[in-house]
Amino acid sequence: MCNPRIYEKSPKLMKVVVVVFVELLVITTSTMVLTKVPRNSIEEKPMISEFIFTEAEFEQCHASTIVELSDGDLLVAWFAGKREGHKSVAIWGSRHHAGKWSLPEVLASEPKVPCWNPVLFRDPSNRIWLFYKFGPSPKEWTGAHTISTDGGKTWSDITHLPAGLLGPIKNKPIVLANGDIVCGTSVESYRAWSSWVEISSDVGLSWKKYGPITVPVENYGIIQPTLWEMKPGHLKMLVRSTKKIGFICQSTSTDGGHTWSPAQPTTLPNPNSGIDAVKMKDGIIALVYNHTKVGRSPLNIAFSEDNGTTWGEPMVLEDEPGEYSYPAIIQAKDGKLHITYTWKRKRIKHVVIEP
Repeated sequence: MCNPRIYEKSPKLMKVVVVVFVELLVITTSTMVLTKVPRNSIEEKPMISEFIFTEAEFEQCHASTIVELSDGDLLVAWFAGKREGHKSVAIWGSRHHAGKWSLPEVLASEPKVPCWNPVLFRDPSNRIWLFYKFGPSPKEWTGAHTISTDGGKTWSDITHLPAGLLGPIKNKPIVLANGDIVCGTSVESYRAWSSWVEISSDVGLSWKKYGPITVPVENYGIIQPTLWEMKPGHLKMLVRSTKKIGFICQSTSTDGGHTWSPAQPTTLPNPNSGIDAVKMKDGIIALVYNHTKVGRSPLNIAFSEDNGTTWGEPMVLEDEPGEYSYPAIIQAKDGKLHITYTWKRKRIKHVVIEP
């Protein structure tokens, strides 16, 4: 409860509180609102929150990915269809240009089988990669990708990857200081979940796979890594875990991703749901995740100033009943953080935070 004596002693403070309260009543969730972004201290920060679409041809959607194009536009992709795993599921996308989102359109599809988990990535030569998986279930996935050289307006023929390579499984690849591209990937088999990385030293012409990365004595464990480079050649990954583990896990590499430490639980809870992180220009790590061990609400963002050793108080992005999950996060060239995520399997939401 607020203490009215504070306002009696400080009329100016009372005036500020009233103004902020009125503004919050007027501003809706589809425009700019005031929220709190915890770092070392709690500060008021602006945030934009909007749906990429409100009506679409499909019944359900999930697993979004976002990339900034060279001209400053944004491209977002997700999978959608009748329901997850249905043969109607394709990869859909939308472009943010001149302040608005384009109508959703199909970017990739496969005959008579569902598509899964698209990942957008802009490589050092400004090509846009769209990776995705297809197959009846995650245990039977084949990896695929297509490439655009004109900012996502047109796409190359689809390439199917050889067995054993899946590409980035959920989260964006990173480019190391030495130019290597590193993809966090994973395999979900009948009785085992393990994380891996796939590395290219020739801008995507060829790939090598390194791993597995596992939690000791727990083979049914971790998938969907998100990565950053702490310093040249030194990498960290955070990974989704099963409910048996119940926490986001982490692993590190000191040789550019070729070998990894055994994965260990962090202090951050995880309800067996996807996460994503980005290393910002100032070196701070921003992580989007569900801060719970049960369900997929709330959805939160937290910040770390020591490469993920400790985390600040998480900020709430969503906390109503329902599913808010599978986030993707990037930092644009203007410094803003862009987040997309699944909103109740009906829409994809886009949030912008000024860190």
